Amino acid sequence: MSLALRKGVVARRAVQRCLATHAPVEKDCTSITPPYGKLLGKLELVRELLNHRPLTLAEKILYSHLIDPEKSLVGRGKVRGEAYLQLNPQRVAMQDASAHLQFMSAGLPRCAVPTSIHCDHLIQAADGAASDLERSIISNREVFDFLESAARKYGIEFWKPGSGIIHQIVLENYAAPGMLIAVVAYGINESLTCFADSHTPNAGGLGLLAIGVGGADAVDAMTGTPWELKAPQVVGIHLTGELDGWATPKDIILYLTGKLTVRGGTGRILEYFGPGVHTQSCTGLATIANMGAEVGATTSTFPYTANMRAYLHATGRGPVARAADEAASRGYLKADEGCEYDEVIEINLSKLEPMINGPFTPDLATPLSKFGSFVQDNGWKDEVSACLIGSCTNSSYEDMTRVAEIAEQAKAAGLKTKVPFLCTPGSEQIRATMERDGVTSSLQDVGATVLANACGPCIGQWKREDAKGKENGVCVTVHSNFKSRNDGNRHTMNFLASPTVPFKFSSPKGQDLPSNGFTLGNHSYYPSPMPQPQPETEPFPSHFGPHNPRGLELPALKVLMRVRGKCTTDHISAAGPWLKYKGHLTNISENTCAVNDEGGDTNVAFDHDHDTTETACDTIPTIAKRFKSRKQPWALIADENYGEGSAREHAALQPRFYGCAIIIARSFARIHETNLKKQGVLPLWFADVADYSHVGSGDTVETMGIAALLGGDPNAAIKLRVLKRSGEVIEIPVKHTMSADQLNWFRAGSALNYIRSQLT
Repeated sequence: MSLALRKGVVARRAVQRCLATHAPVEKDCTSITPPYGKLLGKLELVRELLNHRPLTLAEKILYSHLIDPEKSLVGRGKVRGEAYLQLNPQRVAMQDASAHLQFMSAGLPRCAVPTSIHCDHLIQAADGAASDLERSIISNREVFDFLESAARKYGIEFWKPGSGIIHQIVLENYAAPGMLIAVVAYGINESLTCFADSHTPNAGGLGLLAIGVGGADAVDAMTGTPWELKAPQVVGIHLTGELDGWATPKDIILYLTGKLTVRGGTGRILEYFGPGVHTQSCTGLATIANMGAEVGATTSTFPYTANMRAYLHATGRGPVARAADEAASRGYLKADEGCEYDEVIEINLSKLEPMINGPFTPDLATPLSKFGSFVQDNGWKDEVSACLIGSCTNSSYEDMTRVAEIAEQAKAAGLKTKVPFLCTPGSEQIRATMERDGVTSSLQDVGATVLANACGPCIGQWKREDAKGKENGVCVTVHSNFKSRNDGNRHTMNFLASPTVPFKFSSPKGQDLPSNGFTLGNHSYYPSPMPQPQPETEPFPSHFGPHNPRGLELPALKVLMRVRGKCTTDHISAAGPWLKYKGHLTNISENTCAVNDEGGDTNVAFDHDHDTTETACDTIPTIAKRFKSRKQPWALIADENYGEGSAREHAALQPRFYGCAIIIARSFARIHETNLKKQGVLPLWFADVADYSHVGSGDTVETMGIAALLGGDPNAAIKLRVLKRSGEVIEIPVKHTMSADQLNWFRAGSALNYIRSQLT
């Protein structure tokens, strides 16, 4: 079959599938339909500024959302990887207590853009959906009541606990092709959406740019302040062939994660193209985009497809689909012929086999055919203690129906699961449709426990009693697998796989869209769209002022510790039970952790200035609190890719709360570096990575060159004068990535302080 004919067949099947589905009631899509006419008009200006060179899809979406294309692009030479872009998001979405806490300090009566709050992180998995949800609502009532009242006060859409995982809800309700989204779990304006979470790119399954950010970045959108992003490079992922047998979309990203590693996507957008894209379902593409965060990618995107159109119609967004069809006909929703990528990676889907990644890092990729010998060579137990299906990565209707097909085969063979088998629907819409269509009963018939519509074990909310402190292996469909991530047990080896890998029998097909349409389920979970406000924290101080005798240089800093090796945001601020303190910075800061390079111990820091009533070493929070009580600002030394993993903004808030002023690292993960900047912590890079080992706990650090930088010299050389505890003095050159606006945040003490100063 020719490529053109195959694409035509795929398109017709998608339309037929949509027409065969019970027609949903179309939603009011006014606030979620991108202003395609305006975006296309701005794109024409961008083309003129860039001498009409062919553009990638990522560039089209990104540059058409520029506030002032001439300011961002003219005279900048190379744009990708160098220029800072000022953008205007269209919507903000937040997980639990995040950006709105900072927004409340801005003093505005309502958000400048449509905004939503999603309660998905505080529901602990234990016994099953009903009892887990009830227990969570009771134990977190203070937090949920506060979130709902804050949403009511500022006109924010409030998705109640049990409504689903933020990323699935955004895909089902807010995402649109060609939109630009920035996520704290999220945020948006003029087709740019802003979310606060690193797995925001999930929405990219609908052919948009969804970029994970920290809460302070989302506040930019919520206050109408330009949101700044360093222009990413663009990597082209060329998909050919078709998936066969047991291989699924999850295996595409598992394979790519092994190829790129956890740092290979940093500062880059992954743009998929080729015939293999058009054979994937919309939710399958979302899975690929979701886990792109694990390679550090800014986001992932795909050209508009017939399956995206069908998904929009099936979820009540026909007006968006029709508008997207028109924009696609004018060339907006695909890359230009002849565009150039910074790198191209070829993947033949026909040759791809199922992958299993891990343990303890998502980029340790092993083909299924070699997994047995891999386990044997490492001397691990050849058994699985639990299987988890779900999370924001694999919780769609298609995922669940594929697993249900296998469950039905198992039931026919008289088999039941021998280990805990947990399934998490991505949203109330998915749960209700599963229940109506018999999918839930098929899973339960073989021993599955269906959990609440929430993040659950993916972010450590798993009350697991059977393997405490024991070495064991679990097979999970989540996106991250760092130590202690799922159950709090550092000995649990967590292997990432597609939903169908834990099973045998014939390969399942699944349904990407239900033949009888989606059902909404419990309507009480859903917010009123675009609610009107119903009116009824103390910012971090600046490092500069009368209290600082060094003027515009930082005050003398004491080094708290030198962090060893991989230090993810899960290490710095673990999830699980601690999430109940997300709205209580004092309490959650007691959860600040890392591995100390000077001794190799976890959560141990040294106090070289302790008095006779204090110990020479203690936990990291205890020593940090001592520094704070002495009014002693401090510095942290870190290794490569510091802050990788989830966007978890508390990993920046907590050190800042205790008095951290700078972190000097061999390298940073993108989102965490931005989060540090937003909170007034200066991230510096060692010019020579070998200097990492030349600074240790108890040393005193003074900055040289910050005053010149803040004084307007963007090329000012920055050095650190280090007074060793031995009395030796050394100077270490460092680098920075601060833009002019980011320097304003730093000088003010935080981005929020600066925004507030501009609004008053």
